[in-house]
Formats: sequence, structure tokens, C-alpha cells
Amino acid sequence: MKKAKSIHPRGKWFRFSGTSIMFSLIFMVYPVIYSIYISTHNYKGLDSTFIGLGNFARLMKDTIFWQALLHNFLFLLIQVPIMLILGLLFANLLNSRDIRFKGFFRLALFLPCVTSLVAYSLVFKMLFQIDGLVNHFLMAVHLIASPINWLNNSFWAKVSIIIALCWRWTGYNMMFYISGMQNIPYTTIEAARIDGATRLQEFFYVVIPQLKEVILFTSITSTIGTIQLFDEVVNITAGGPSNATMTASQYIYNHSFVYAANFGYSAALSWVVVLIVAALSMLQFAVTREKKGKVG
Repeated sequence: MKKAKSIHPRGKWFRFSGTSIMFSLIFMVYPVIYSIYISTHNYKGLDSTFIGLGNFARLMKDTIFWQALLHNFLFLLIQVPIMLILGLLFANLLNSRDIRFKGFFRLALFLPCVTSLVAYSLVFKMLFQIDGLVNHFLMAVHLIASPINWLNNSFWAKVSIIIALCWRWTGYNMMFYISGMQNIPYTTIEAARIDGATRLQEFFYVVIPQLKEVILFTSITSTIGTIQLFDEVVNITAGGPSNATMTASQYIYNHSFVYAANFGYSAALSWVVVLIVAALSMLQFAVTREKKGKVG
């Protein structure tokens, strides 16, 4: 019988790791490097001209971009805390041993985040029309006397976006908190109850401190998602009225595919967003480490 050919260790490495590294270089590293390259060029169709930092100088004076970025931060400061707090409260409630049908309620709250972004955005757009279900309900319970023009009013348009985001992502964060709570030894909770701690004290002084890493993770992912916000705004308000809800990602998309296409300028705008996301993530890590140091 012929002996089976042995594969050299280097051959095994290339077969299992080399292929994945090659595809990562082609589809991840190369696009990043190329985006830096095109950000230094001005594009007119397929023709490009090297302009150095010209695109970055242009965006510094672009008031529409900074206004769009301000909308991202507004959604970040309002929607993310509401979503994280609601996720924590629902997780604590549905992790209780006294609640029945926990599986059903967990599934009901988690389902929105697996719903198609476009589909749910269009549903919310219909709900918040002047003659939509939301206005009919609010008028039926006598909370408003006349219909609210949700999508054509700068304030209410932002409110509708925030409601839509909270509906979709609260259950997603809740599942992380539930998994974190299930890793907390029940003996610590029992010990707190024996010492006379109330449910509120138990939540703030026993559960929350042991969920710090999970809360940090969800806050970072929520921050990144909000800075990159695109689908909901495009499909619910189209950035209106009068750019009142336009986000940075939508503005970048417009410069790529709606206005006269200039991929160099779009790449420069994208790198500003990337740097902001990185700075916010580092800030959240630094704040968490500082708190740990004080506790220690």
C-alpha cells in the first residue's frame, strides 16, 4: 500500500489560516487603504485629480455635514440612554423567578431587532402619517386635540426616529443583560436579601456592578450604531423636513449616489465619522477604567 503523503506544517498553516488572511487582506485591509487614497483625490465621473487634503479642508466648511453630525449626537444623547435603561429594566424583570411566560415575553421584545430594517421603517412611516394609527390612538384617548404632523415637523420627526430606534434595539440589548444576569451567582442576591436589601437596592448595588462589562459593550455598540445611523432616517423621514433629521451616513450616501458623485469627498467624510467613533469608544473605555480604579 502507498503511504499517505504527509503535509508539511507550513502547508497546513496556509491551508487553514493563509486563505482567511488572504481574503481579509483583499476585502478588509485593501478597501481601508484605498479609501485613504481616494480621500486625497477629487473625482468627476471616472476621472480623478490629486488634491491632497483638499477634501478635508472642504468638509471643515461644510455646514450641512456638521449639522447632520449634530443630529447623530442628538440621537445618541437621547435615544441610547433611554434604550439601555429600558433594556436593563426589562432584563431585570424577565430574569425574575416569579415571572411566568418569560420565554414568550423575551421573544416578543427580541423579535423587532431581527425584523428587516426597511420593512419596519416603512411600517413606522405609515404609523406616523397624519392619518396614521398613532394620531388616531392619541386622539381616541384624548391626549391630543388635533393630529400631529409627525414627519413634516422638525421636532416631531426626530421624536418619531427616536421611538423607532428604541422599539427596534431595546430587546437586542436586553438579551445581553439577561445573559449577564444569569451568570451572577444567585447566592449573592440571596445574601443581599438576608441582609435586608430591598429589590431596588439589590438591583443597583448587586446586579448593576456585576454587569459593568456588558453595559460597556452595549453602550459602545449602540454608540457606533447611532453614529452610523442610516436606514431609519432614509426610510421614515428621508432626512427631512429641510434636512432636520439628516445624518452623517445619509449625507455621505448622497455625495456618492444622489448628488454629482464624488467618491473622494465621500471617503473623506467617512474617515471623519470613523475617527469620531474611535474617539468615543476610547472615551467610554477610559471612563470605565477610571471608575474601576476608584473602586479598587
